Amino acid sequence: MTSFFYSLVFYLATPLILLRLLWRARKQPAYLLHLGERFGFYGTKPKQPLIWVHAVSVGETRAAQPLIEALQARWPDHGILLTCMTPTGRAAGQEVYGDSVTQAYLPYDMPVTVDRFFRHFFPQFGVLMETEVWPNLLAAAQRHAVPVMLANARLSARSARGYGRIKSLVRPAFAAFKAVAAQTPQDAQRLSALGVSTAEVCGNLKFDVTPAEDKLALGRHWRALLGNRQVWLAASTREGEEQLILAAWRVLAMPEAILVLVPRHPQRFAEVAALLTAEDISFVRRSLGLLNAATQVWLGDSMGEMAAYYAMADLAFIGGSLLPLGGQNLIEAAACGCPVLVGPHTFNFTQATEDAIAAGAAQRVLDADALGRQLRFLFSSPDQLAGMRKSAVNFAAAHRGATAKTVALIERALGRAAR
Repeated sequence: MTSFFYSLVFYLATPLILLRLLWRARKQPAYLLHLGERFGFYGTKPKQPLIWVHAVSVGETRAAQPLIEALQARWPDHGILLTCMTPTGRAAGQEVYGDSVTQAYLPYDMPVTVDRFFRHFFPQFGVLMETEVWPNLLAAAQRHAVPVMLANARLSARSARGYGRIKSLVRPAFAAFKAVAAQTPQDAQRLSALGVSTAEVCGNLKFDVTPAEDKLALGRHWRALLGNRQVWLAASTREGEEQLILAAWRVLAMPEAILVLVPRHPQRFAEVAALLTAEDISFVRRSLGLLNAATQVWLGDSMGEMAAYYAMADLAFIGGSLLPLGGQNLIEAAACGCPVLVGPHTFNFTQATEDAIAAGAAQRVLDADALGRQLRFLFSSPDQLAGMRKSAVNFAAAHRGATAKTVALIERALGRAAR
């Protein structure tokens, strides 16, 4: 009965879903492309057996790279179907994988749309990334005899409490997974409590993502243009944080230092540019050119260049953590050898953040004022900053290996599913 009402709400909300797509298309017209796919209508049927990987947006798409490459090596006669939910995720898929995968949108979670999806692609098995749990999708996978695994799985205590309030709806969905590769023991424990039968700790796939050398070289090139000027990066900032970042920049009070400001969501690039204009701050948009001697802030309004920004920076602040938004992942920064500061709110990436702090690769600050003071201290302490940089590289290297463990778990799960 709970599942019936869940589906009914989805059907009744379809006009609102379409209006939301139109609203988002004001800033990202790509939301109106491939619209039929969101309701289970696709083009030519595949001619080879498929392995289905779902990565909701940009971060998951990039995190899936080592796993997708391992799946291609293990099952070379299969194609990869990569699904996502956002235009930026789809663009990231094209950038990272090119034509080596088939891309499509995952349909909305209604019985008729997900049935169309499985009838069209009929994947041999599926791998969902991180926290993608859709009741009708997983029920349809069982009807169509498609084994589905959850990889790189994470579940914060807050999210676990939320799922717990609708346990009658989500418990069958969690129980439908043939196996779950959890990032940490805490994630595995929370997932098991919600109905997962097989949860193993495999680590975080993002540690296995190797930064592209051309992006690292680009970042070093940018850095060389600046001479001795110090660079701090505010990466993946969220709505409401940019004002706090600028407050920290004023506390830093080092005119020679450059702030590279990279909002997490591309639809906010123009909004942040307007804020900088209103604050009478000299800035240059990455899309319009490189820095110059008068630049105070470089607005990173580009996609797919985060590794270059990290390679350029002397120190990075990871956004989403000054406000209670849960933070963003610091693993890519560590892999690029960039020391990190985080705010007080990192509950979406608790284990990785705490491990990085313990390893000396990251430090926590409590607010914007403390962020500015710590920036000034570290920029005035080159030996300590160099030590953090070395610790970041060591921290990233020490946590690799999740891909091999995840593929081994998938193989065992498929063996169990076949019996």
